[in-house]
Amino acid sequence: MEHIQALPKPASAFKLPLVVAGLAALAFFSWLMNTPAGLLGKADAVGYAICHRIDGRSFHLGDRQLPLCARCTGIYLGALLGIVTLAVTGRGRAGALPPWKIVAVLVGFIALMGVDGVNSYLTLFPGLPHLYEPQNWLRLITGTLNGLTLAALIYPVFNQTLWRNWKNQPVLANFRELGGLLVLAAIVIGLVLSDNPIVLYPLALLSALGVVVLLTLLDTVILLVVIRRENRVEHWTGVITPLLAGFTLAILQIGFVDAVRFSIFHTWGGLNLPG
Repeated sequence: MEHIQALPKPASAFKLPLVVAGLAALAFFSWLMNTPAGLLGKADAVGYAICHRIDGRSFHLGDRQLPLCARCTGIYLGALLGIVTLAVTGRGRAGALPPWKIVAVLVGFIALMGVDGVNSYLTLFPGLPHLYEPQNWLRLITGTLNGLTLAALIYPVFNQTLWRNWKNQPVLANFRELGGLLVLAAIVIGLVLSDNPIVLYPLALLSALGVVVLLTLLDTVILLVVIRRENRVEHWTGVITPLLAGFTLAILQIGFVDAVRFSIFHTWGGLNLPG
């Protein structure tokens, strides 16, 4: 049989990744040039886009408020911990939700944060009844549990949308695996509560990174669905372009909210409200 030579890929197939990479670099460096100096300054700008940053409801690095409030610190550290743990423990293409019993526990984590959040919100209004006095350590714990939940629910949706050959494998197969995640989360919570500047500095940066990672995954899913490019990626090299596109959208979102909020308050600081 005569050998059939594979047709070369069209030039557009090679140009698209370069265009996406260029747009990602442009968005990122534009954001860098218009946000506060230093790594913590950039982390503050990330937190500024998604968090109220109330001083009394935040942990501090010395006299410096962390980029995210106590609850958001927990949410995005928990989400980052969950996503990284799932990615490095053989769930790289897992696209099935956990069994319903584990999902029920995860929904319970969301409910716990909801109760604590409503109780905390009520204390902003003097005279309104509330169940207990809010505490930053409790905000951190409930936020971290919610972050783990977000990772366990969003990660399989991302895999189902991205991969052509995604695996019908639950991201968390049993309570032992959930327990392992909870142990890691407890370690992270303990490190935050240690109040050690050497520990808090990298955790502050990682919490901001968690925001970017979570938004990137969500924006990648939305973009692929909108442009009808779901389930096209077969190899890991093909992940770069859609993730860069999602990253670009995430940076544009953060930058837009930063610009609107700064135009109103004219400061990168958080709200000065009681804890």
